[in-house]
Formats: sequence, structure tokens, C-alpha cells
Amino acid sequence: MSRNARASAVKAVLVVLLLAFTLFPAFWMLSSAFDARAGSGGQTLLPREFSLENFGYVLTEGGFDVFLRNSAMVALVTVLASAVLALLASVAVARFRFRFRTSMLLMILVVQMVPLEALVIPLFVQVRDLGLLNTLLGLMVVYVALSLPFGIWMLRGFVAAVPIELEEAAYLDGATWGRMFRSVLLPLVMPGLVATSVFSFITAWNEFIFAMTLLGGASENYTVAIGLKQFFGEHTNEWGYIMAASTIITIPVMIFFVVVQRRLSAGLVAGAVKG
Repeated sequence: MSRNARASAVKAVLVVLLLAFTLFPAFWMLSSAFDARAGSGGQTLLPREFSLENFGYVLTEGGFDVFLRNSAMVALVTVLASAVLALLASVAVARFRFRFRTSMLLMILVVQMVPLEALVIPLFVQVRDLGLLNTLLGLMVVYVALSLPFGIWMLRGFVAAVPIELEEAAYLDGATWGRMFRSVLLPLVMPGLVATSVFSFITAWNEFIFAMTLLGGASENYTVAIGLKQFFGEHTNEWGYIMAASTIITIPVMIFFVVVQRRLSAGLVAGAVKG
């Protein structure tokens, strides 16, 4: 075997090992989710009794249908609100010069450095004073606030990278600011907008600490992250239900990323054409 062939074989083996290491947790989750006996006698590599019983229990007895609806509502509002607000704010800080502009950008950067755990108590007090405790609206407001600093900072770079001459050319052609924004600026910053939407979606879908703190007294408003906790007991854990619920939680995330990836590619192509 030649030296190049040996090197290719080694690379292939390393790639296979890396893929196996990466995908094994997902395989184990699916295997346990479809195993009707996952909660007794330990777990095997393959399901000993293939069944949808765990999924049925999670969606009916476990109330995950309600949790999914709550999480979908919270995630949708968070993504849309943070995207719109971050885009408008990034245009303001990238295109306009105003007093304390640099200070505001530094404050946005500092906010991202603060651990989220340090914000739990202040945000809890504010939400309580606003009368939004134990409501999905209060959780949405918190998630939008947590997503905005990252979104503004990232989109500012995308907006600043768009040549000002493109906007001036659109004005010379008779376009209004709104038309220029929709036809010139928005397609060019679409990749950054998609990236911030991914961050906002992950924050709203998977976050646990703020959801548990702000919704602890209203079980009907629980999200999937809190709902998953009910299958963990003090002495035993219902692993079949846990893995089935984890699989259900993962499916919307996968669908979202598939849609986002298409939008990201479309945004890149549209931006190149417009440029």
C-alpha cells in the first residue's frame, strides 16, 4: 500500500470514529425512546421491545402537547421580535451618528459578558413588578431582552459592511427609504439576520433557568424544558419517557434548522445579486 493510500485510510478511519462519537448520543436517545422496557433492567444498544408507548405517554399523560404549544409560541414571538428590533437598532448604530453612540455599543458588549445566572434575580423582580409573573408574555419579554445584545452587535457588522454607495444609488433612482431597505439592505444582511434568529430560537426553546423561575407557579404555561424535568424523580428516573420527550423536543429544532439553512443560502445569493 502506498503512502498516500495509507494516509487516506487513516483519515477515513478517523472520520468514521468522529462521526460515531458525535452521533452515538442521538442513536442512544432514539434507541431508548422506542424501547418499551427502557425504564427497567437497564438499557441495551438496540430496543428490546420496539414500541411507541413512551411517546404516547409523554404526549398525553405527560402533557407535552401543551408544553410544545407554549414553547412554539414563545420561540416564534422571540425570534420575530428580536429580529425586527435588532435589525432596526443595528441600522441606527451603523448608519447614524448620535451622542453616546460608542458608549451604547460598549454597554451592549458588556451585557453579553454578564453571566445569565447573575440576571435571574433582577429580571425576576422586574417581571414581578410589571405583573407578568407566571405568564408567557413575561417570559417572551425576558427572552427578547436576552437576545437583543447579541443580535444588535452581530447585525451591526453586516449593516456596516454594506457600501453606503448602494443606498445612495437607490435614492438617486427614486427609491424611498422603505423601498431601499426592502430591496437593497435587507437582502444583503439576511445571512446575519438568519444567524441571530438561530440564536434567539435556541435561547427560547432550550432555556431552563429563567423559564423555571418565571413560570414556576403556573404549570399550564410550562415550556418543554420545564416539562422534561417532571420525568426525573428523587430516587429513579423514567429514562424511556425522558428520551421520548427529548426526541420530541429535538424534532422542531431540526425542522427549524432545515428551513433556516435554505433561507441563509437564499440570502447569500440575493445579496450577491443586489450588490
